[in-house]
Amino acid sequence: MLVLDGGLATQLEARGCNLSDALWSARLLHDDPNLIRQVHLDYFWAGADCATTASYQATVQGFMKQGHSATAASQLIQLSVRLVQQAREQFWQHANRAQRLRPIVAASVGPYGAYLADGSEYTGRYDLDEAGLINFHRERWHLLAEAQPDLFACETIPSFAEARALTRLLPETPNLTAWFSFSCRDGQHISDGTLIAECAAFLDGFAQVTAVGINCTPPRFIPSLIQEVQQVTQKPIIVYPNSGETYDPTTKQWQGLSVPAEFGTYSREWRKIGAGLIGGCCRTTPAHIRQIRDRVPGWRDFRE
Repeated sequence: MLVLDGGLATQLEARGCNLSDALWSARLLHDDPNLIRQVHLDYFWAGADCATTASYQATVQGFMKQGHSATAASQLIQLSVRLVQQAREQFWQHANRAQRLRPIVAASVGPYGAYLADGSEYTGRYDLDEAGLINFHRERWHLLAEAQPDLFACETIPSFAEARALTRLLPETPNLTAWFSFSCRDGQHISDGTLIAECAAFLDGFAQVTAVGINCTPPRFIPSLIQEVQQVTQKPIIVYPNSGETYDPTTKQWQGLSVPAEFGTYSREWRKIGAGLIGGCCRTTPAHIRQIRDRVPGWRDFRE
């Protein structure tokens, strides 16, 4: 099993950052990149074998809207990869190498809806067709690839059309693989209503897709979703759900409790029923990842 990191924005907010911005955590790539690097390091020390970059909501268009030049925007997107690479090297200098995998750098490719920042990343109701989505993602995809991550993390995908669009970019970077993880609205369907089994069956045919699964989804839906994916693919299954708290889009506040030990107990069950890569998404912290790590009997590089 491979342990993933937790919520980057959650930890940045815990350190006092105000992320109420269209760029979300990507704003810190310009304002405080050292803090992003430190949060990646926090997750490595908590037990994460893989960290995703702060590029989820980072696009050239988004940075330019806030006054950056196209060149500066491109550099900030690539900086997101270098920050994880730097944190990895700092961690690896002092880690117990006999008990840990040298961490993996996953370049986050967030959905089109994250750029829009209008809630459509939770519904998949877009104003672009599949061809338009390919064109939207292509520039950032190649910028991230040039920074040499270990793989892409195509995450929080709300629509089947967007997943299909992203697969069209895979042949353009033949030396890189990608995981695909969907946001889901219940135990069977992704956010746009497509069966996750249909999505996973489609992705099963792509050699460059190295894992398929779920993120940014309530933990209560994860067991059913794992079983749905398991029926149609032999690829490793990735899950990194939210903490279990509920987000109210009207008040823009989280409600409920987040209990790291409880999350760790859930993770053990997810592993038993088939998940091979497990971490956390919104509202999870290094404490949640430490609880997962404490329950891992051993690691295996899922790319092998």
